[in-house]
Amino acid sequence: MDFFFYPQKVAVFGSFKKGAIAYEILQNIVEGGFEGKIIPVNPKGGRVEIAGRSFEIRERLEESVDTAIIAIPARLVPELIDEIGPLIKGAVVISAGFSEVGNEELERELVEKARKHGVRVIGPNCAGVFGVHGKFFGSFEVRVKPGGLALISQSGAFGGAALAMGNDEGIGFSAFVSYGNAADLNESDFLEYFADDKNTRAIALYIEGVRDGRRFLEALRYASSKKPVIVLKAGKSASGAKAAASHTGSLAGSYEIYRAAFKQARAIEVEEMEELFDAAKAFEMYEKAGKRVVVVTNSGGPGVLATDKLERLGLEIAKLGEKTVEELRSFLPPQCSVKNPVDLIADADYERYRRTIEVVCGDENVDSILVICVPPIFIPSEEIARAVVDADCNKPIVVNFMAGELVRRGVEVLEENGVKNFPTPERAARALRWLSLR
Repeated sequence: MDFFFYPQKVAVFGSFKKGAIAYEILQNIVEGGFEGKIIPVNPKGGRVEIAGRSFEIRERLEESVDTAIIAIPARLVPELIDEIGPLIKGAVVISAGFSEVGNEELERELVEKARKHGVRVIGPNCAGVFGVHGKFFGSFEVRVKPGGLALISQSGAFGGAALAMGNDEGIGFSAFVSYGNAADLNESDFLEYFADDKNTRAIALYIEGVRDGRRFLEALRYASSKKPVIVLKAGKSASGAKAAASHTGSLAGSYEIYRAAFKQARAIEVEEMEELFDAAKAFEMYEKAGKRVVVVTNSGGPGVLATDKLERLGLEIAKLGEKTVEELRSFLPPQCSVKNPVDLIADADYERYRRTIEVVCGDENVDSILVICVPPIFIPSEEIARAVVDADCNKPIVVNFMAGELVRRGVEVLEENGVKNFPTPERAARALRWLSLR
């Protein structure tokens, strides 16, 4: 499916008046820096100006392209697919008005025309695709920065919100696909594809329901064997299942069956969007982590919160070796606690944090480190951030800098050096739990 995510030539079908979906997608492709050929198509012809570039609108497609993005009235889609089928490899059908509103026959016709020409289809009733490393933003959703997370979403609106939240959370994406009604390609196809995509380090999946449970389980198991798969399942309740059926025409089915499938495939199930992004951030930094955790903090309260959460999640509060304790005592002020959590007290500076991280990192009883910083106004948060970055440690370090404007510059320094911040002790603890599941 590289022709969807790394295309060289694309055609966009629809209205190119400002505000129309096809216009917005064309603008996204152009402004996103796509380096291949772009062909706008509309029977009325004309020209369209976007981002300082002028495009001739072709009245019909007359040359081969990798992918066609289609945003025209639903009733016209099968006929168009039949016409352009010999010229395209894939079609992304944005248009709604198919099985999700009871129009199953039109959807069947769309698939038949596509299969007649060997064309693969994403959608209909979808929000499009991103191939971020190919600089291809074939969707009307907000663009994102390059990274390692591939987001597969049955819901276009959820996908759009997730992309925007991902930008706020500092997450980098490899790809995004909204597959809507899944008339042809579905979640299983994308799981298998991204499992083998070299730019994807982790996969996030939002699903409401699947049609072929056996195939889904096989694909999920395959993808999870290659890289972390984070799943957010909607439609768990009876009312939610009904809503899912009316949304994309899929059957949500029994949640207990899904939960068992996720567990069997060793996928990581999360309960809400916030958790999905925290898991994604964790796996963008590390492949896995052990269960024995040491907490390093300059504030007792957050350290206790982190300790409570770690234990509730089934992780272990590491027992520091006597040699480690003695070394900590050799340079820490007597007011500091050298047990776990290690409390450096409020005036902890660069040197205190850096040395402490390095010492506990060398303890054979420690698998990972949770670093908490609530800086007083007289110690810049970026100073502590540099201590985290500079510390000589080869074990996973998860960071909780809080809160708000007080740590803004410190979080920026962390981000610049590939370290993700988790805004609360509990979220940082959960990140370590997900890493421990791999």
